[in-house]
Amino acid sequence: MLMDALTDGSRLATRNAGATVRHYVPGGCENGGGIGRLVGYISNTAKAAGETHLVTDTRGPRWSLATSPVRLLGAVLMMAKDRIMAPARIHHIHVAGRGSTTRKLILTEAAHLLGCSYILHLHDYDYASDFAARSPRRQTLIRRMFQHADQVVALGQRDRMTLQTLLGVDERRIVVIRNCVPDPGARIVHIGEVPLIVFLGRLSERKGVPELLRALGHPVMKELGWRAVLAGDGPVEDYQRQAAALGLSDLVKMPGWLGADEAQALCAQADILVLPSHAEGLAMAVVEGLAHGLAVVTTRVGAHEEVISDGETGVFVPVGDSDALAAALAKLVTDPGTRKHLSAKGRAHYLAHFSMTAYMRSLGELYEAVSAQPQTVAGER
Repeated sequence: MLMDALTDGSRLATRNAGATVRHYVPGGCENGGGIGRLVGYISNTAKAAGETHLVTDTRGPRWSLATSPVRLLGAVLMMAKDRIMAPARIHHIHVAGRGSTTRKLILTEAAHLLGCSYILHLHDYDYASDFAARSPRRQTLIRRMFQHADQVVALGQRDRMTLQTLLGVDERRIVVIRNCVPDPGARIVHIGEVPLIVFLGRLSERKGVPELLRALGHPVMKELGWRAVLAGDGPVEDYQRQAAALGLSDLVKMPGWLGADEAQALCAQADILVLPSHAEGLAMAVVEGLAHGLAVVTTRVGAHEEVISDGETGVFVPVGDSDALAAALAKLVTDPGTRKHLSAKGRAHYLAHFSMTAYMRSLGELYEAVSAQPQTVAGER
């Protein structure tokens, strides 16, 4: 009866009922980490162009047994309501590994039963390993989830190969769209100031924070003039204690998670962005660094090699190598000429390839492709 009611409602509803896209994000735009920040940029850019992208939280600020299932149920009910009131709406579902995949298995099954068009947007630092750790039955469900999507978005070529070879997604349904950020404007050079090093992201071993602290406490760095801000959530107090043990309390500040505006303000004051991650898809922080004209220091993980050219638009260091990281940071702190070179090249690279204008154009083409496909009958795909 529910399917009959939804079908009848769909016949009566206007195909263009307000916004054409709804995003599903864990934590929403403010509490969804890098995914939320990206969707916030998309939503704001669309709004400035007179369009609306709706955003639905599928989890809450943090996963909670008391509230997260209710959030997920609310997302399913919102999807059902859209099927009646706005049957042409595209459901843009952002997915990562672990609990995110479990929630999206439920949400995409609802989309399948309701006959909704949906896009899966993969944001994960190593989805192949996450998939390999699942049971055979769960792997079958995950493959079906991706294969039933109207389109699947990958952040880079590594994820494209995972989707194609491991999950069996038709290559014609995969599109690579790399993360982008709004243009903060031309960089203001801070002449005569002590160089500011910034880190943006969750404070964790995966992001390379332990070796970053060791690099900042390295003898080669101790002799130089610099200051650093490590902005992100996670076990902040634990890392503050590690910094204190290394004698870095006066040099390194850890303010916790910053909102998009606060992160922009921090980058506007900075000179160097460092992200020594062990695993990434395509870190938003790296694109933020390029946009702001910062000298970017990062690792060859995920799609970073598709974005950074070593010595031209950024600097690569080996994963987990605090000595190499200290040497790279010391070089940039003491050599304003190299910082200027990386700044100019990185900023130009951002403007040519990673602007929100280009990103929104790619999304528009994706949505047009999905809209052009025949509408799915509820329960069939």
